[in-house]
Amino acid sequence: MDTKKLIRGFWSLFKGYWSSEDKWRARGLLAVVIAMNFAMVYLLVQINSWYQIFYDALQNYEAEKFWPLVGQFSAIAFVYIVIAVYAVYLRQMLQIKWRTWMTRNYLDAWMGGQTYYKLQDAADNPDQRISEDIGQFVNLSLGLIIDFLRQLTTLAAFGVVLWELSGSITFLGIVIPGYMFWFSLMYSGVGTFFAHKVGRKLIDLNFYQQKYEADFRFSMMRVRENSESIAFYRGEASEREGFDLKFSNVIKNYWQLMRKTKHLNFYVNGYAQLAVLVPLVMAAPRYFAKEIQLGGLMQISSAFRNVQDALSFFVNAYDTLASLAAVINRLDGFTEHMNDAQKIRSAVTNSTAPELKLTALNVSLPTGRELLKKLSLTLQNAKALLVTGASGCGKSTLLRTLAGIWAHASGEISLPQGARVMFLPQKPYLPLGTLRRALIYPAAEKDAPSDEKLRATLRLVDLPALADKLDTADDWSRILSLGEQQRLAFARVLLTAPDYVFLDEATSALDEPREIEMYELLRAQLPQVTVVSVGHRSTLFKFHDVELNLDGAGNYKIRDINIAA
Repeated sequence: MDTKKLIRGFWSLFKGYWSSEDKWRARGLLAVVIAMNFAMVYLLVQINSWYQIFYDALQNYEAEKFWPLVGQFSAIAFVYIVIAVYAVYLRQMLQIKWRTWMTRNYLDAWMGGQTYYKLQDAADNPDQRISEDIGQFVNLSLGLIIDFLRQLTTLAAFGVVLWELSGSITFLGIVIPGYMFWFSLMYSGVGTFFAHKVGRKLIDLNFYQQKYEADFRFSMMRVRENSESIAFYRGEASEREGFDLKFSNVIKNYWQLMRKTKHLNFYVNGYAQLAVLVPLVMAAPRYFAKEIQLGGLMQISSAFRNVQDALSFFVNAYDTLASLAAVINRLDGFTEHMNDAQKIRSAVTNSTAPELKLTALNVSLPTGRELLKKLSLTLQNAKALLVTGASGCGKSTLLRTLAGIWAHASGEISLPQGARVMFLPQKPYLPLGTLRRALIYPAAEKDAPSDEKLRATLRLVDLPALADKLDTADDWSRILSLGEQQRLAFARVLLTAPDYVFLDEATSALDEPREIEMYELLRAQLPQVTVVSVGHRSTLFKFHDVELNLDGAGNYKIRDINIAA
């Protein structure tokens, strides 16, 4: 574990919220929470003083003091309970606000600039990092910070009390004042050192436990998303084998985590129990010498316990610190991956022109293999271009380049200023929710056309059975066949009415009559739209004016399509 890197990672994650636009409200709420914790320490000091008076009264059989002292304790305890409850409540309120701010910022970074697409497999399980790791980071960080400050205050308050109560001891002819305070300091220092030795492996084990749990969960999500394909393949045994492998990683790592936690718990609990006996043993000679009474002995024991708890903060919190370190490593790594992804920029320049124009466009794979070299092409408005070529020659990659999401490209792409562009992939994306939301995606529901227009459009693309289900919420990608999903995508085009539409084998799941119907519908409803299609079928030629053929080695051919021929 690199401690310096861990501290830098913590600070980079921590500082954002506390220097944001909400910083004064956040700092004010934190100050209130800390003040309440300080008040709790003050009340504990009062209770510690009460111990001496109460137990001295018991030892001296002063019955008249018993009930007043019980009443005094009850009053202090009542105030302590109220403060303790609201300290936790306000801390949770601060956690919600901090987590909300961090989650929104991470979502903005992940979704902004298509970072989610550029990341691909660079970061595992980004959903878990945003949904779970941020919550853990906030909860653990805030809890540890407040507990640390409270223990620091406890040390200052009870350290003075313990110093005054413990008196002096002569050791090897040397008089040591406040000897119990110095012993407590030494005891906790040695305890912290050995706690780190025993528990340091928990950091890596917690890190991998979160990773393996997320991998196992994601593998089940994949089955749910691809259930039909798996069922066709009869792939249950293979999927179960994959589950067993991923779950075995979870269990194997968890066993190691259990063993290390057991060792740490043995040490921490033994350390804590010994700390109960130590002050009694060390103060007993003074008690039996009648230098102090029972109340003084109990007060010394209580003060020592509080000082010991304060000094043993890192021992008692080591398991929590290990969990926090694992979360920091995951979030910091995710942040670095996002920052790297945001730096990925295509060398393609965008400019304006009266029509679609490609100038010296180069497209390659991340390996460096060239798919297209110096493509120059002009497509007149309201015309249609068909991109053809063998599978793997770069047709879809060319469309990704035109969409601006492919980084391994250079050259110039020109479009009319303010042109509205729409891309249709082979498998349309249907968001969860109502059919209306799926139909108008990516537009917001507040910008949706009237229900009458939506129903009419569904009938145009031959989906009349869906016309009365606009408000039905379901997983439409599971309910609709791929052919129905592709027709729904054409309905989106008709509703959006873009100036340019790019179709990446957007009719591959349709039979030829339906494919013809969709292209004829596109031309009839949007006669001014410019179309760029990727496809293999010869039937597509009659709906396009120009063919761009790629050979996958960087070469291309452009020809006008003779419709009559």
